[in-house]
Amino acid sequence: MLSLLLAGVALLIALTAALLIIVLRRSPSIDFTPLLARLDAAERGQERTERALRDELARQRADAVLSSQQLRDEMRVQLAAVRTTVDEQLQGTLERRLGESFSIVSERLEQVHKGLGEMQTLAAGVGDLKKVLTNVKVRGTWGEVQLGNLLDQLLTPAQYAKNVCTKGEGAERVEFAIRLPGRDDSVAQVWLPIDAKFPQEDYSRLVDAADAGDTAAVEAAGKALEIRVKQCARDIAEKYVAPPMTTDFALMFLPTEGLFAEVIRRPALMDAVQRDYRVMVAGPTTLAALLNSLQMGFRTLAIEQRSSEVWTVLGEAKTEFRRYADVLDRIKNKLQDATNTLDQAAVRTRAIERKLRSVEEPDAPERLEPAGNLLSAPRVQPAVQQ
Repeated sequence: MLSLLLAGVALLIALTAALLIIVLRRSPSIDFTPLLARLDAAERGQERTERALRDELARQRADAVLSSQQLRDEMRVQLAAVRTTVDEQLQGTLERRLGESFSIVSERLEQVHKGLGEMQTLAAGVGDLKKVLTNVKVRGTWGEVQLGNLLDQLLTPAQYAKNVCTKGEGAERVEFAIRLPGRDDSVAQVWLPIDAKFPQEDYSRLVDAADAGDTAAVEAAGKALEIRVKQCARDIAEKYVAPPMTTDFALMFLPTEGLFAEVIRRPALMDAVQRDYRVMVAGPTTLAALLNSLQMGFRTLAIEQRSSEVWTVLGEAKTEFRRYADVLDRIKNKLQDATNTLDQAAVRTRAIERKLRSVEEPDAPERLEPAGNLLSAPRVQPAVQQ
């Protein structure tokens, strides 16, 4: 601002000097000495003013530089303090967050390591189970144990039996049989045979072929499974179904839900097994539902039996109540006879009192009745038995 002012003053003086020179050239007869002196004085004043202005401008510039330097120093110090504070906070927050993240990652890694150990243990157990299930006898025993556990959980020991001979002595024994009530008095009970079957090889081949995407192998394994299931149903029907000692159908228990789902997924197979061999296929869940239904039937039968017993007791109570009513009638007649006797005794007592009052009066014209007549007991008429 000050430099602009000085430039303007200098420009004004230069213009004034130029005008004077032009005027002097055109009018040489005019004396411009006083004017030139004034111009010199003005020029010297302007120089002094410029020098003062330059000094002031230098001083202000120096003050501004000093102030800006101080401001820069203060800003640098404040920025350093702010940077230090921010760095400390960021460092603390970062360390805390990193520590938390590392601890979480460590926990997750530990859980993953633990899960891998459990999976290895489970894989080893699955391998051992697979080795066990390759043995046909052990596999059949496992199915029998699972079937026994279901029966033990849902039925009472009196409602089923183990190793039942359904066709007489010396015949094949079914693993389990449910005890049902007989059709009439000639047959006290009827057995419902239940046998566990586990065609694991055919089912495993079917699952492996499906995982491999081999359509031909899937079809061949499915047909082999159907043949195996039909053979198991035929064995059950021939060995254990013998009406009227048993029901006209039997149950085939499949220990795994996957095998049961694969069998019922084939409607033709289910229809053939039920129609040709009178065998119903059941898995763990289906068998549990069926046993629950049978349990409700057993409870209904028990209620009916108890109801018949209650009616028998009520009939006996009715007969006894009739006898009690007869006894009450006889007691009533006896009490009525006693009441009549007491009434007659009271009548005779009043008659004796009247006679005794006549004895105390000497002038009484009445003749004394013999004592035997007075003291004789009245005859009581026997009560008529009702």
